[in-house]
Amino acid sequence: MSKGLPKRSEDYSLWYNELVKKAGLAENSAVRGCMVIKPYGFAIWEKMQRVLDDMFKATGHQNAYFPLFVPKSLFEAEEQNAEGFAKECAVVTHYRLQADPDKPGKLRVDPNAKLEEELIVRPTSEAVIWNTYKGWIQSYRDLPLLINQWANVVRWEMRTRLFLRTAEFLWQEGHTAHATAEEAVEETVKMMNVYADFAEQYIALPVIRGVKTPSERFAGALDTYCIEGLMQDGKALQAGTSHFLGQNFAKAFDVKFATKDGGLEHVWGTSWGVSTRLMGALVMAHSDDEGLVLPPNLAPVQVVIVPIYKGEEQLAQISEKVNQLKRELEAKGVSVKYDDRDTERPGFKFAEWELKGVPVRIAIGARDLENGTAEVARRDTKEKSTQQFAGLADYIPALLDEIQKNIFEKALAFREEHTTKVDTYEEFKDVLENKGGFVLAHWDGTPETEERIKEETKATIRCIALNTPDEDGVDMLTGKPSKQRVYFAKAY
Repeated sequence: MSKGLPKRSEDYSLWYNELVKKAGLAENSAVRGCMVIKPYGFAIWEKMQRVLDDMFKATGHQNAYFPLFVPKSLFEAEEQNAEGFAKECAVVTHYRLQADPDKPGKLRVDPNAKLEEELIVRPTSEAVIWNTYKGWIQSYRDLPLLINQWANVVRWEMRTRLFLRTAEFLWQEGHTAHATAEEAVEETVKMMNVYADFAEQYIALPVIRGVKTPSERFAGALDTYCIEGLMQDGKALQAGTSHFLGQNFAKAFDVKFATKDGGLEHVWGTSWGVSTRLMGALVMAHSDDEGLVLPPNLAPVQVVIVPIYKGEEQLAQISEKVNQLKRELEAKGVSVKYDDRDTERPGFKFAEWELKGVPVRIAIGARDLENGTAEVARRDTKEKSTQQFAGLADYIPALLDEIQKNIFEKALAFREEHTTKVDTYEEFKDVLENKGGFVLAHWDGTPETEERIKEETKATIRCIALNTPDEDGVDMLTGKPSKQRVYFAKAY
């Protein structure tokens, strides 16, 4: 099997696009800017979904579903939010088609079927959800209200990339209401930490936990918390956000509750989300020139077994052994694929499963049968070893844990190596240009300086990390005093 993948070092962007297509994750569709997620890609997304959904439920959240369409009047009720998303909205203006009198066999929009009020295809659901909450919340007894929805959203993007930026994408969005600001902030931070734990334990991606600067905040939020990961090309990727909305949406939609002491107050809100962009993070953080490298915790197939045989009799003997091993591993929660296709040669199968990033490959041939052994190959390090067949049911689960840990450690070492402290603007530009990665630099706290750096270098402040120690210094551009360093990077 010829993979024909470009090398990361030569054209990272092309490598990424080709890998996503060739590994069977997704492809472009007939609809401009939208993608088709293929079964192998969707199987990974389903694993992500299942784990996250359990994490949300463990923290007290329930799932619901809200409409895809948002009436324009509702959408514009919270002005900052409406303004922030205005340029990305798809708008429904008519509700009927008819035969085109001038073009036989074609259709046109019925000019008499104009909607009284335009409907926005949701770019995010705060408006429709807060309008609903108005009917659900009367008293402090109705709080906190902890709701999540799995849905699709549309943000009209002109320049799209599979998983990273598409006009329509899949995500979850949590929307919660609380009696106090403290409770809402606690929820916001808690959900950022849920995302960070998921990224590190499942995607094997180390992330920086922090808050966005005011100019990078979600439109309509008082604070945006985020997790930022580093990709192999030295660019940052925002992998999840959690927003403290204050009372902005509660006031816009008049959501009030009767307090314990008989008063009437607006509730405090949060919203938080991750999307199919996590699939992009998974591919870009770990994969290599041979294909995907999937962490075992998210791999749809964790172990593939390839028989090497001559004739039906040998295959039958190998299959008997393999099927027993397969049952033992599956009983321990390991997903196993026995690739006994007689239409492809073993070399082709090896290349195909390597491309698809399967963490462990076991090969068994006639000699292995005699010796009671099997060849075990790891996808992450490409190491091969000969193992006793009888011990594989114990060896493999431990190996998968080791691979998961190793993939994380490798990504962490990469991030540490590509995190650079700088004190001058010259150093800053040099690191961005020649080394990439996160740059820790002092910032004077003004949006003007932030904007100028962005214009001149294309680097943005990714976040103000939550665990950054206070450190007096001066802004590298303006020389004004600064209390701590912030994370800059070029980003997706």
